[in-house]
Amino acid sequence: MAKETRTQARQRRHARVRKTVHGTASRPRLNVYRSLHHIYAQVIDDEAGVTLASASTVDRALRGQMTSLSPQEQAKEVGKAIAERARNAGVETVVFDRGGYPYHGRVKALAEGSREGGLVF
Repeated sequence: MAKETRTQARQRRHARVRKTVHGTASRPRLNVYRSLHHIYAQVIDDEAGVTLASASTVDRALRGQMTSLSPQEQAKEVGKAIAERARNAGVETVVFDRGGYPYHGRVKALAEGSREGGLVF
């Protein structure tokens, strides 16, 4: 049997968390995906299967200011942007889905940035 890769382990953890974490219209899910160079966030209503808001480090509106920031500062800015976009879409409270990643570093910075932006979770 082949050894499980880091990606497969993360996907297994994420699937286990997704059994219980479910976004609704009143409290959608704030999903985080982290790649080696970028971080992505989406606010998702799982009942309707719709993405209500999204932001990332490759987003055209944010890309210009990302060049001079550290990865954690970039994640915090993405968190603030997703909070602003979610609030414009009428979302105040969310359930946080860390995507199987440990809650530290860039994932934690994104969560703190979105809290500073006004999201409650």
